[in-house]
Amino acid sequence: MTPQASAASLFDRPADLLQRLIQFDTSNPPGNELECIQYIRSLLEAEGISCQILARDPERPNLIARLRGEGRAAPLLLYGHIDVVPTAGQAWSVPPFEGRISGGYLWGRGALDMKSGVAMMLAAVLRAKHTGAALPGDVVFAVVSDEEALGTLGARFLVEEHAAEFAGIRYALGEFGGFSLGIAGKRFCPIQVAEKQACWMRATLRGPGGHGSMPVRRGAMAKLARFLTQLDRQRLPVHITPAARVMFQTISSAIGGVQGLVLGQLLNPRLADRVLDLLGAQSRTFDPLLHNTVSPTVLQGSAKINVIPGQVTVELDGRLLPGYQPADLLAELRDLAGPDVEFEILQFDPGPAEPDMGLFDTLAGVLREADPAAIVAPLMLSGTSDARFFSRLGIQTYGFTPMQLPADFRFVDVIHGADERIPVDAPAYGADAVYRVLQRFG
Repeated sequence: MTPQASAASLFDRPADLLQRLIQFDTSNPPGNELECIQYIRSLLEAEGISCQILARDPERPNLIARLRGEGRAAPLLLYGHIDVVPTAGQAWSVPPFEGRISGGYLWGRGALDMKSGVAMMLAAVLRAKHTGAALPGDVVFAVVSDEEALGTLGARFLVEEHAAEFAGIRYALGEFGGFSLGIAGKRFCPIQVAEKQACWMRATLRGPGGHGSMPVRRGAMAKLARFLTQLDRQRLPVHITPAARVMFQTISSAIGGVQGLVLGQLLNPRLADRVLDLLGAQSRTFDPLLHNTVSPTVLQGSAKINVIPGQVTVELDGRLLPGYQPADLLAELRDLAGPDVEFEILQFDPGPAEPDMGLFDTLAGVLREADPAAIVAPLMLSGTSDARFFSRLGIQTYGFTPMQLPADFRFVDVIHGADERIPVDAPAYGADAVYRVLQRFG
């Protein structure tokens, strides 16, 4: 099949397009995004869409394409990453880079995060060009590398070295949002408008060391154990951010009744933790949206089994709510940990304090047309994405990769896990929604 024929047909078959993207092993590390970027470029250029490749590392490039619009609106940015997290150590039922279709699902690493989103956006851009769709303004489509490893070679590089490519852009579509989510028997479609901020830290604890044959009491290891136990048992303080307030007000109002009243108490700092304890599995989704959080991830103690360390460290994946600073998190941790723990900030990537909701109603309208029974609500993401880099240019990202999911499908449990998969008809649903936005964003 020629690239021209591929482009002309694949925009109508986004699942096939996603299947092909999955078959490029772009596990990061090491990345190896070049071949996948070249494939996407071939499809765009076959439709007469000019592209440019921008790279700090030639083997890990980024692509930017532009469709010209009518000039009635500022440009709209679509962007997504094509690197994926590794599969090592995971027990997959199918080969993770085969792109197998089975049981109504398309299986493979990146099926959710986020080659499906790239496939939706690419299909919509190809369709708009092929059909000559009237676009209110220019559409800029960026496919980036390295998102799963801090974005240094991807979005960060583009923002810091090629900001002119995004001049005049106010809004962008990225990951994640528009997927169906069941809460209390209602079907919601959350659109991401905000996300938490990454704040990585190292905690150090000290105590008497010595020979492993001579146990010590109140040593560094014992102090570490107490600290980790406190983190496990005690939440940090509740904070109600503007994005969380709108999100939970929308959800509680739509549910109504006693359940809605109870969920509404998530916005009461004195009752929020008690409500979370009542929610069971659902609390895993809501809890991080009301607290600054830390997850211990990397431990370092003695280098030998017979040496009691006088110093141990634990690295902490900290996530700050919008509008909060590292000093806020450090103060909360010190209140919890006491004087035995020393903290050091390793990295902080700030994001905007409040979202710009100017495009929200347009996106919500598209989702309601596609699924009249769905309740559209704003969403704050507990993680981070490349949105934090584009926000430096004054660009508000909306997580908008729409997909209809079965009621029992646990999005947060499948993403990054073994047997990552997506309903096979979901890419077409999302591509059509993105295409409608391209015609209306002005």
